[in-house]
Amino acid sequence: MAKDMSLRAMGWAQSFPVSQGVRAGRQWTSEHLASLGWTKDAPEIVDAILLSVSELVTNAHVHAHSDAQLVLTWDSHCLHVSVHDSDPLPPKKQSEDLTTTGGRGLAIVDALADDWTTHPQASGKTVTACFVPPGAPKPRHGKDVS
Repeated sequence: MAKDMSLRAMGWAQSFPVSQGVRAGRQWTSEHLASLGWTKDAPEIVDAILLSVSELVTNAHVHAHSDAQLVLTWDSHCLHVSVHDSDPLPPKKQSEDLTTTGGRGLAIVDALADDWTTHPQASGKTVTACFVPPGAPKPRHGKDVS
């Protein structure tokens, strides 16, 4: 993992239309994580990231009825997974009704990510989750739902 830590910053961006679904987002993310060496060195984090990408892209498609702009940014400390959609309303925590089949996406991201936040923007909002590889210090700021 040390060779990956030496990278100062990297980033990738891709738009995923509603018609492409979340599978394309997961595959695209998996390819970029492999380039960081995480598939071999941190498979549990890769699984957490891929599940979070699925949930965030699904939220953009289902709740915002929007394409999802997915951005991955590695800053030598944290892999930031950001998904932008066109809905200006902040995400809402759903009630914990065990009889429903959906509505747990943000709870899943909250459980898997080291940190996450949402940022309102003129053209919608962006939800960003941070994933820290083993051995790196955890983020200091708290989780936020605006």
